[in-house]
Amino acid sequence: QVQLVESGGGLVQAGDSLRLSCASSGRTASILTMGWFRQAPGKEREFVAAIAWTGGWTLYADSLKGRVTVSRDTAKNTLYLQMNSLKPEDTAVYYCAANPTDGTWRGQYTYWGRGTQVTVSS
Repeated sequence: QVQLVESGGGLVQAGDSLRLSCASSGRTASILTMGWFRQAPGKEREFVAAIAWTGGWTLYADSLKGRVTVSRDTAKNTLYLQMNSLKPEDTAVYYCAANPTDGTWRGQYTYWGRGTQVTVSS
């Protein structure tokens, strides 16, 4: 099992930047890929970004490309999401996840954190 705990969320103003973290524990040696998702009130969960744990290859949602950067520190078993130029529509609960269960990085994952709230005020 892998446990994931997100942190770094909060209330910010439009235009601000925020860095989210996701600390992993447990069977971290089994982690192959990690991703970030978000879910706004009344909306479906949305893919944000993903990264290959060993090679570092990345994938971004087209709508967020250029404003977010996913990275990882393998020594600390921690995943990051740097978000810049935040907008009110970025308000959501942000989740990290590990190990996709299908052939894409945009869908289902095996392990999920509980999420961290990001609220962007206008």
